[in-house]
Amino acid sequence: MTSQYLSKLSREERNSLIKELWTIQKGKCFISGKDIDLDLHKEQLDIDHIIPLQNNGRDSKENFALTFSSANRSKQAADLNLARVICHYYDIVNLLQRTENRNPNLSDILSDVDGSKYELSLKRNDNFIHFTFSEIGNVDIQMLPIYKDKLSGLDYFFTLLPIEYVYHDDFINPRTIGANISKLLAEFYQGNPQLHVSLGWVNIDDNGHSQIKIFDGQHKAAAQVLLGVRQIPVRVFINPDKDKLIETNFRAGTTLKQVAFDKSIQRHLGNALYRDRVEHFQNKTERKEDDFSFSENDLINFYKGESREMKRYILDSIKDSITHNPDNKLKEFIDMGGRAKEKPLSYSTVEKTFYSFFIYNQALGTRIDAKLEEGLNPRELEKSQIVKLMNIIADRILIGKYDFDIGTYRIENRLQQGENIPWEHIIAYRMMKEEILYAWLGYISKVINTYFVNTGQIVDDDKLFESEFSSALWNNIDNFVQNLYNLPMWKNKEFSQTIFGGKQNYTFWKTIFQTGESQHGEKILVAPLNLIEMIKPV
Repeated sequence: MTSQYLSKLSREERNSLIKELWTIQKGKCFISGKDIDLDLHKEQLDIDHIIPLQNNGRDSKENFALTFSSANRSKQAADLNLARVICHYYDIVNLLQRTENRNPNLSDILSDVDGSKYELSLKRNDNFIHFTFSEIGNVDIQMLPIYKDKLSGLDYFFTLLPIEYVYHDDFINPRTIGANISKLLAEFYQGNPQLHVSLGWVNIDDNGHSQIKIFDGQHKAAAQVLLGVRQIPVRVFINPDKDKLIETNFRAGTTLKQVAFDKSIQRHLGNALYRDRVEHFQNKTERKEDDFSFSENDLINFYKGESREMKRYILDSIKDSITHNPDNKLKEFIDMGGRAKEKPLSYSTVEKTFYSFFIYNQALGTRIDAKLEEGLNPRELEKSQIVKLMNIIADRILIGKYDFDIGTYRIENRLQQGENIPWEHIIAYRMMKEEILYAWLGYISKVINTYFVNTGQIVDDDKLFESEFSSALWNNIDNFVQNLYNLPMWKNKEFSQTIFGGKQNYTFWKTIFQTGESQHGEKILVAPLNLIEMIKPV
């Protein structure tokens, strides 16, 4: 809405207002907090209402702020106070993505405002919990009633917890904070109440000093902290069975779907549950913690009442180990949430392709520690060799070629409209599309299988990656990826209107690679893919 106040100002009066606002704001942009140089930035400045006129903001000097034009026009809220909070959140996001290639969690938000500093001194007397906040100057003894959950048997209490005593539990809840926090920020900023309190837990031991860890409601807590709230309402479970909390949280995001957990988060939770089940099995069978002389099948037989879940936890552990392997170069190009437009791969695509093809999806009867010292343990080989394959693909197709700033949004449309997008980026984007990746990764399996047959080795087709690959086989795989990358079809602009123009199914691309033509008879390849030719050195 146009400001009548600003429209009536002369150039000199406007410049005077800019200097006055600049002084009030101590030389910084109201939204981004970055330094403003009135000489260097004089053409990049806006004056805008802090509270919008449509929200009953006043059209007067007291309601104006000085901002960079870029910050003002890209702001995610009309109210500049809210826009400033959201901008600060994305500063945290950008820093973590640049330095650690991840999104923030509640711990990062708390660290930003000097939270998570102190453990709490607690004492339980009968049905009451006693504690103080002495470290922040409040020596009054808090005495709160303890309740018992009738169905689970868990004890808990409610409290308003200063952020200095709040910790994030990234073990039970490894989820990062997503873009939807902007909606929560707007909701709370408008004065709407939080309808569900955060959930936490605490272990009270003889020491008496404990951390209260939040495992549910981190988005709501983070939004309130970003808005300047210094106390968080929490329901705190006392000395809970953490396995029960992990499993309940897992079921809430999977079976019950109370919370939409991303697949990568589900696998991470499954990994945690697997580790807990292994430790419990070792305790019950009187094994030491480093004794793994049992098989995956032994675990499933031990947990007979939840054999299906146990199998899933085993596979989740394998997937999570591969995904989060520090040597995994492909990880940088995987969007764990599956909804962003910056990265070429979603975690869901990785599951449907790499993990579907190359991880043996049944429990093994061999001991978990079999051939570990020789470096030939089946599961460890499987994990390390899948990571090595991912690294070859990252090196040959993505690293130094795919541009995160260009991203994946409407690439083919932008190409048709004449946008100058580097071919290296387009090729990487096309080769990583799920239906295309699915089709050509199937050929990787054929390359591996063919090598074993030609060298006289009998290998189970479902367990290819549990057999050690020779350097010659790795060369074949590397050559295949390079030859595939060099196919002329990836650099064909006309195909952006046909085969690359929409989402095709798996069969569509399987037909192209097998026949050289689309299902409609359009010539795509000079000749069908030939394994012998495709593994020749480039």
